[in-house]
Amino acid sequence: MSGSNIVPFVKWAGGKRQLLSQIKERMPEEYNHYYEPFVGGGAVTFELLPSNALINDINKALINAYRQICNVPEVFLETVSKLDVQMWEDGKKYYYYLRNRYNDKLTKAEYDVELAALFVFINKHCFNGLYRVNGKGLFNVPYNNSRKGSVDKEAIRAVSKYLQEVIIREGDFEVACANAKEKDFVFIDSPYAPLNPTSFESYTKEGFDIESHKRLARLYDELTARGCYCMLTNHNTKLINELYGNKGYKIDVVSVKRMINSDARNRVGEEVIICNY
Repeated sequence: MSGSNIVPFVKWAGGKRQLLSQIKERMPEEYNHYYEPFVGGGAVTFELLPSNALINDINKALINAYRQICNVPEVFLETVSKLDVQMWEDGKKYYYYLRNRYNDKLTKAEYDVELAALFVFINKHCFNGLYRVNGKGLFNVPYNNSRKGSVDKEAIRAVSKYLQEVIIREGDFEVACANAKEKDFVFIDSPYAPLNPTSFESYTKEGFDIESHKRLARLYDELTARGCYCMLTNHNTKLINELYGNKGYKIDVVSVKRMINSDARNRVGEEVIICNY
């Protein structure tokens, strides 16, 4: 199918849109099934449009949005449109009202189409499109003063059509990759290894700590032993190089702009693309 209208419907920390060309040129020429255990905003999935794909994330609200857009796109669009149209004269007041509404539904575990619409609205109207939660798992990013519409309707319909053929899972990355077999391709874009103690790592209230990175490295080794093609991206840090170095994996260092950093002076850095083939 044509991918001209298929683009991420949310901005996500660590999204790979700027690395798409470098990712594509390192792809295996052929593979069977496609696995993406940390789908986030889906930049790579929506660029490749793989068949036989499984996408996963531990963020329940994010995966709820994928499922609602997949299953009831017109209801989702109608709900988002109402949020946009009803935007009060005081955008800041309206944003915080909806953020409270969103957090109330999170607390009650109401993973429905309204939550999906609120999720996308807040993503488009919060500072830097950042998804961050506090220790209680409640969204706490401030307003970005934007009054733009939350979605492109045709893009949402195109995403929905593609997702009809995709397996959408919510949960742990190991479980998501449990059935990956020889000649399957696993693209791994996990939360970043910390650059410093204040680095952003609260995508969910569980976070993604050093032990999670070590567990992911063990999974990468296991997938390699199964004969899977694996590609992993992360910060170019000592930890990542210790976990994946000296194992025969190909590690390429690439320059990136860190658009989500609030300080423009800190928006340049290095990432690694690690392949086992």
